[in-house]
Amino acid sequence: MTDSANCRISGIETILIDLPTIRPHVLAMATMHAQTICLVRVTCSDGIVGLGEATTIGGLAYGPESPETIKTAIDTYFAPLLCGQEATRPATAMALLARHVVGNHFAKCAIETALLDAQGKRLGLPVSELLGGRRVEALPVLWTLASGDTSRDIAEAEQMLGVRRHNAFKLKIGKRPLAQDVAHVGAIKQALGDRASVRVDVNMAWDEPTARRGLAMLAEVGCDLVEQPIVRHNRTGMARLVALGLIPIMADESLTGPASAMDFARAAAADVFAVKIEQSGGLDAARAVAQIGDAAGIGLYGGTMLEGAIGTIASAHAFSTFPSLQWGTELFGPLLLTEEILEEPLTYREFTLEVPQGPGLGIALDEDRLARFRRDRTTSQFALQGA
Repeated sequence: MTDSANCRISGIETILIDLPTIRPHVLAMATMHAQTICLVRVTCSDGIVGLGEATTIGGLAYGPESPETIKTAIDTYFAPLLCGQEATRPATAMALLARHVVGNHFAKCAIETALLDAQGKRLGLPVSELLGGRRVEALPVLWTLASGDTSRDIAEAEQMLGVRRHNAFKLKIGKRPLAQDVAHVGAIKQALGDRASVRVDVNMAWDEPTARRGLAMLAEVGCDLVEQPIVRHNRTGMARLVALGLIPIMADESLTGPASAMDFARAAAADVFAVKIEQSGGLDAARAVAQIGDAAGIGLYGGTMLEGAIGTIASAHAFSTFPSLQWGTELFGPLLLTEEILEEPLTYREFTLEVPQGPGLGIALDEDRLARFRRDRTTSQFALQGA
């Protein structure tokens, strides 16, 4: 174990990485052909380096942060605040950020992840053990069928079932007319039958009357779950849809941390919470969202922002500590990318993602491959002078 006395944060580096996807990923608000990752490295005065990641969907199409704005926020505001602070107290560092920086949940999550990774390496413990201890060693992982083509999606699902990589599938709908979307879902469910769970994500594309019709139609074709059918701020509308009792409804974009989770629990506005570490503002906040949901009898699901390997495995460490995960996870982000940036890829098998056993996040970057996919050949770095 490394002597951590007087260990300080001595530098914070941000790098933008552009990685192509294996196919166009069609969502209600955007079609993705690549994913941009904001990689964060926190260097400590004891020589330990922690890794974090901030990733969004479709740049600014999904929410108010993008990889570019995350990088700017960390370089300009976060790093001057944090450099010189104690590296062995991640919670204290995050409290400092909370006092001086409003919002910026994705950027804050990347910093907390890097601090926890460094602390885990320092203590010789996985991040999951710093969060209270894992309950499972592997997490069930869903796959999103998002080509928009019914026959292609069925073939893709059959392939995933055949190699035992995924047996639950989510369909991105909301761009096309309602009847066309439902026919697409119904055809896939009919093809897969009881061999797989089929769910949909509307990404807020419907108004409430459309959602009422859509829920009834989706229930008829055997859909198991509907994610965020209406706009994120319409909590009372979500409660009205839940009260219909037609099909389980999951809150996603509506959940922006523990306070929003409490509001939704009080209003009975969701049957399921999609918990995301970035959207929640960090791993600790995501655990609080899960605890609120569990206490309220709301089902839990481990969500993704289509993060790369670092954000995905950070999520896995957090999700492994949840009291239950009735609806599994969707930690498939790295599988959507054509390029690997880790020395050893994450392990997906038997419909699950394994949580690493090593200290910190339990992963290591392939620096040569990282250099190939950096957006620029130069990086931005704030370092504590004289550290």
